[in-house]
Order: sequence, then structure tokens, then C-alpha cells
Amino acid sequence: MPVRMRARHRDEAHRAATPLELFFDLCFVVAVAQAGRQLAHALAEGHWGHGVSGYLMLFFAVWWAWMNFSWFSSAYDTDDPLYRVVTLVQMAGVLILAAGVPRAFASSDFTVIWFGFLVMRLAMVTQWLRAALGSVGAERRTALRYALGVTVCQVGWLGLIVLPRQDVPWVFIVVGLLELAVPALAERARQTTWHPHHIAERYGLFTIIVLGETVAAATLAVQAALDEHEELGSLLPIAAGGLLVVFCAYWIYFAVPIHLHLRSNRQAFVWGYGHYLVFGSAAAVGAGIEIAVAQAFGKAHLSTAAAAACVTVPAALFMFTVWLIHSRHQKRGLAQQLVLPVSSVLVLACTFAGRWAVFAAGLVASATVAVGVTLTARQGTALAE
Repeated sequence: MPVRMRARHRDEAHRAATPLELFFDLCFVVAVAQAGRQLAHALAEGHWGHGVSGYLMLFFAVWWAWMNFSWFSSAYDTDDPLYRVVTLVQMAGVLILAAGVPRAFASSDFTVIWFGFLVMRLAMVTQWLRAALGSVGAERRTALRYALGVTVCQVGWLGLIVLPRQDVPWVFIVVGLLELAVPALAERARQTTWHPHHIAERYGLFTIIVLGETVAAATLAVQAALDEHEELGSLLPIAAGGLLVVFCAYWIYFAVPIHLHLRSNRQAFVWGYGHYLVFGSAAAVGAGIEIAVAQAFGKAHLSTAAAAACVTVPAALFMFTVWLIHSRHQKRGLAQQLVLPVSSVLVLACTFAGRWAVFAAGLVASATVAVGVTLTARQGTALAE
């Protein structure tokens, strides 16, 4: 039988991600993969404006739907049959959204995307209404404001279907900003009781999943090139460099614990919203490796430097954003603080290293990790003395 949905405690001990949450994340990988694949195809054809803008818009939809569920579940997860069923409905919406990504990229037809988002948002509104039913006072007002805000925004997304194509970017900007404002407006009366350690774990797990999708996309690109050309000389620098970039991205992100920094909504909102760039750049690295492989064999309408930029730009953005919103809060001293910003600039400089650009970026990323580990070890030794 369904239980009364009550807010969980922020200081709850041993709070960890549930199997249902992990299953939920895996469904989002399908949507992330579709967005990355379409980005790679668009950039390989030289359609930079269309590819980048389309990717940013569609990745926002994927990321925001994941955000809505993750923060709600951190505060209200009951894991009873009703909660599971509603969450499974949200997963179905994710898969519908993923199915509509190619059409949205190719012809700006957002009908399937909107319908998938509708399924997810109706499920989310149901969860918030259930939370309101099980609460009183300020907590109930917060839940009802969330339900109303999500509903209004979903109506706003109708603009993607009914307005002319040239207005689509404006719809994303206006309604996207409204979406970002809903949590801040809803929680003015009372903050939801999201769990810092649980939220940090959820973001970390999704980072791993996105990086895993990046590895999968790069592997398929290398495999396809080998099947057709059987030339290792051109592939090895790209494959090795790309693998180093992804491995180092994992190391850089998880080098410091972050849950102790998430003490208030203000800190959590900046950190949580900033992950749009973290997740988006991590997924874009995989698309960039695909493009670099295609360009090496004359399958992409890009120069060598442009193809390299498809890897180095998102890799540098990942490094800098992780430092800006994540790791700098745990860094001590000027040397530690400068490692990631300087490394992001050096990775960008690798763009002009010709066919060795991706490999050079991998070496810079590896040096970044080595320097960071050394500085942390020295700091630990100094504190021990």
C-alpha cells in the first residue's frame, strides 16, 4: 500500500542512491547518446551553428528533467509501489524524448520531444501533489508551488510546436529561464530537505554514466574506422588521447569531496545548475572524438584544427567548470587553485597541434592529474608535520 509521503531528513545517516535511481539514470543515457550523436553528425558536416545550438537546447531538456527528479527524490523518496510506478512513467517519457532527438535536429520538429517531456512532467507534478497531500503549512505551499511552476512551464514549451521555427531559440531562452526560476520561487516559503551526501552521490554517478557514454561513442567511432580502413597510425593518437582525456576527467571530478560544501540552497543551486556545463561538455567530448576520427579519414568536412577543437574545447570547458563550481572549494593555496584554469588554457592550445592535437590534450590532462596529486600529497605532508 502507498505510504504517506513525508520529507526525509537532511541528516539521515547512510543515505545512498537506490537501484531505482540508477535505473532512472541509465534511461537518460539513451537521450544523452542521441544528442551527442546528432551533434557529431552536424559538426562533421560543417553545420556549427545548427549543431551547437541544437545540442545545447536538447541537452538542456535532458539535464533539466534529470535534475527535477533527482532533487525531488533526495527530499521525498518513499520507494513504495506508487512512487516506483510514477518514476517508471518518467523513464518512459525519457525514452520518448530520446526517440524525438533526431527529428528535432534534422527538421526542428519538436513534437515528439514535447510529448516525451509532457509524460515526464505530468509524472513529476503527480509526485509534487502527493508530497503536498502528505504535508502541511509552508511545506505544502512549497510542493504546490512546484506543481504549479512545472505545469506552467510545460504549457510554455508548447511554443516549440505552435510558433515558427525561427522563434524556437527564443522559446528555449524564455521558458528555460522560467524553469530555472521555479525552484528558487517555490522554496521561498520553505526549503526542501534534500540530502547533501545523496545529491553529491547522484551527480557523481551521472557524471560516470555520461563519461561512460563518451567512451562508448569513441570506441564505436574507432571500431568503424578500423573496419573500413585498417590503419592504426592515424587512429592511435586520437584513441589514446581521447581515452586519457576521459580517464583524467573522471579523476579530476572525483578528486575532492563536495557534499560538505552543499550547506544551503544558494550554494546547492549554483553547484547544481553549473553541472549543465559539466555534463554537457563531458558528453560533447565523445562527439568530438567521433569527429576527429572521421576527419582523419576524410569523412568530415572540417579542417584538422576544427576537428581537434571539437575535442579540446569541451575538454577545456569541463576542466574549467569543474574547478569553478566544484573543486575550488576544496583547494588550498594559489598553486592548487591555478592547476585546472591553467590546464584548460593549455588544452585549448593543443587545438593547433595538427593530427597530434587530441593526443597532446590527453598528455596535458594527465599532467594536470599528476600535478594535482603531487600538490595534494605535499599539503598532506605539511599538515602532518
